[in-house]
Amino acid sequence: MSQTNAVIVPDEVVMSKIYMVRDQKVMLDFELAELYGVETKVLKQAVRRNINRFPEDFMFEMNKEELDGLRSQIVTSNERRGGTRYMPFCFTEQGVTMLSCVLNSERAIRVNIQIIRIYTRIREMLMAHKDVFIRVEQVEKQLMKHDQKIELLFAYLSKFIEKEEQPRTEIGFKRKGK
Repeated sequence: MSQTNAVIVPDEVVMSKIYMVRDQKVMLDFELAELYGVETKVLKQAVRRNINRFPEDFMFEMNKEELDGLRSQIVTSNERRGGTRYMPFCFTEQGVTMLSCVLNSERAIRVNIQIIRIYTRIREMLMAHKDVFIRVEQVEKQLMKHDQKIELLFAYLSKFIEKEEQPRTEIGFKRKGK
């Protein structure tokens, strides 16, 4: 393998840095900066200087609720500062591609190529197994319907048991003397 094609970061590491935010697969600015070998501040400055290259479907700023939702999955806090100062930028696949135009180092270009190949593999895997995902979704819907029916059945049973526990009035023919 030539030096220009050498893998800088294992694919598994890159894949572990892809998250779902706003129903999109994204990578966060500070993790991309780490992969590219630059400071997060440098990456954000480059993006801000070229903000017209990053429309909303390429990059967006995470809000506090989204960040709190991801905190259990990732470590975003710098212990020396006591936490993140700014909300992270989230880059979609297109945004990551655009970063290669903004960050022009050799390492950034090689890492970008690797990331795009991983996104492509993920998309191919999803397409190859689309029928399985559809079937799983159908089974989940069926299970939800069954859960609702079981809950209804238990509600009826509990009402029936409550009625059984109440004393019943006797009905029928009664003979004198007995």
